[in-house]
Amino acid sequence: MHRLGISLYPEHSTPDKDYAYMELAAANGFSRIFTCLLSVEKDAEGTIAEFGDFMKKAHELGFTVAVDTNEKVFERLGATPSDLTPFKELDVDIIRLDGHFGDMGDMMLTRNREGIQIEFNGSSNLPIDLLAERGADKRNMVTCANFYPEPYTGMSEERFWELSYKYKSLGFQTAAFVSSQQEGTFGPWPVFAGLPTCEDDRHRPIDLQVRHMIATGLIDDIIIGNAFASAEELAAMAAVDTTRTTMRIDLDEGATETECRVLWDFDHTERPDSSAYMLRSSWPRMEFRGTSIPARTAPEVFHRGDVLVVNDNLAHYRGELHVALRDMANDGSRNLVGRIPAEELFLLDYIRSEHPFAFVRA
Repeated sequence: MHRLGISLYPEHSTPDKDYAYMELAAANGFSRIFTCLLSVEKDAEGTIAEFGDFMKKAHELGFTVAVDTNEKVFERLGATPSDLTPFKELDVDIIRLDGHFGDMGDMMLTRNREGIQIEFNGSSNLPIDLLAERGADKRNMVTCANFYPEPYTGMSEERFWELSYKYKSLGFQTAAFVSSQQEGTFGPWPVFAGLPTCEDDRHRPIDLQVRHMIATGLIDDIIIGNAFASAEELAAMAAVDTTRTTMRIDLDEGATETECRVLWDFDHTERPDSSAYMLRSSWPRMEFRGTSIPARTAPEVFHRGDVLVVNDNLAHYRGELHVALRDMANDGSRNLVGRIPAEELFLLDYIRSEHPFAFVRA
């Protein structure tokens, strides 16, 4: 099950702003909070005092709270891998490790008596499966990728896939960051260019970033890295269908009511015998055996991202929905219903055999 999250940085904000943002996010179904102790310079007493009310409010609203840490944070708080009492006093749910304590220290962390989950860096190639073999408690181990404040430093799609696939296939819960596009957002450091995990997501609309994460099939929790996202962005994230890859569609001006029924009224699934030329959703044709779908004028060649419905000229398959993956000659058997916008065509790469997909209503 996917969870949505926000990030908050109390040392750069005020309680009133933070609590209002929590309430708005909770109202939209968000259930995770990420915050950073790396940039907090107070001692243990000051940190506990500052974060005490913050944690209380977060838990009252049903959030799970993760804090970013390293060896210096542990030292400042007086914690060790064998004694997480200061984090228990903070009422932390998840300790994210930006640094490490060696194999034995990391294993001891996962065996803590305080019931705190340990979150490993999903942007690093860590042998946490071997730690579990050697005695770490796998049930208490999760992963979360980095975010990247500096432009052009975010993870490449290839590396993000490689590492996320590794941890997901090993059975670890995963998380990654998307970025608000609002002006004046901030994170833990004085850099203000967004906080995504993937560089390609940095300037995408936030719902498309989320749909990217869903499409990979590899990310469980999706967290906004910078604060504060707008109410519209929170609502847009909450509205994303997390059960399948979804793409926007620009309808062709000639699209008929019947063709739109093919788009919206069926659960589309790519066939197991996939074609290199198209995604093919066959179930709708069962509904249209006795219903006419007249052929309409269409371009001579269909291009990647064109959404098509089989017409009366191929009556046995009438009503099938196709999405072109490469150029195809128009033989007159398919009507052009719409096009996937250029900025969303990359989502087609994630729809594999027997995977469901759908289109976002405008």
